[in-house]
Amino acid sequence: MKIKKLAAVVLIGMSVVLGACGDKETAGADKKDIVVGFGVGTYEEQFRQGILPILEKEGYKIDIKTFSQNMQVNPAMKEGSIDASIFQSTAYMEGINKELNTDMTVLNFVPSAPQGLYSEKHKSLNEVKDGSVIALPNDPVNQERAVRILEDLGWVKVKADAGTTDFNLSSVEPDKYNLKLEVLDSAQILVSLADVDYGIVNGNYIANAKRKITEALKIENTPEQHRVTVTINKADLNTQWAKDLKAAYESKEFEDYIHATEKYDGFILPDAWANN
Repeated sequence: MKIKKLAAVVLIGMSVVLGACGDKETAGADKKDIVVGFGVGTYEEQFRQGILPILEKEGYKIDIKTFSQNMQVNPAMKEGSIDASIFQSTAYMEGINKELNTDMTVLNFVPSAPQGLYSEKHKSLNEVKDGSVIALPNDPVNQERAVRILEDLGWVKVKADAGTTDFNLSSVEPDKYNLKLEVLDSAQILVSLADVDYGIVNGNYIANAKRKITEALKIENTPEQHRVTVTINKADLNTQWAKDLKAAYESKEFEDYIHATEKYDGFILPDAWANN
């Protein structure tokens, strides 16, 4: 009899614990308080002006965290201090997953700014010559993108075995010109254009500086792997808040905001809008 009573107590205790865990999991899946992280650039403004109003109407309370350096965002995702980030490409995310042993995934694509080749010293690509100084981003993924612009112009050659997330300048060889490639932080290239012949700038910095992407002497044809995404942890993929965040970015309301805002002229638009 005592054994049966003890077993009953254990079963009741297990039921209480399992029920509490189930409630916690449900609460996490249906939570309305979301923390979203951003690097430096225009994607936070897109969110504040175009996405935040949609989510707030659905009862969400959003905490926006802006990091001074992009490299700070993904560690915050790993430690759980943010739920989603909007700043990185698929290629960058995949590299970080390997580096930090994280399990992030792409939720959807956002209007993305292409890289472009800009100059304050020259008005034409024809003014390039041996010894011209070209500023490139310092992180491997954006650096690879930048070098592909130079490759398309025929200014350099890129070795066939060059990587993406582990790209480095040892994979670059002269083609038409023997250039001096100078590596700078992505955010510093725009303000350093006066000191170099040409610089390859991420388009979000151009838009944020109230300049036009179309000022570029050459704009990349951005492949999908380099377009900016909403990134979340894979475990959150089927939560309601993630579904609502994705729906907001794919909504006609957000599309209308982007089309009505001049600074986003030249941005690469999400394929999902074709259904709107």
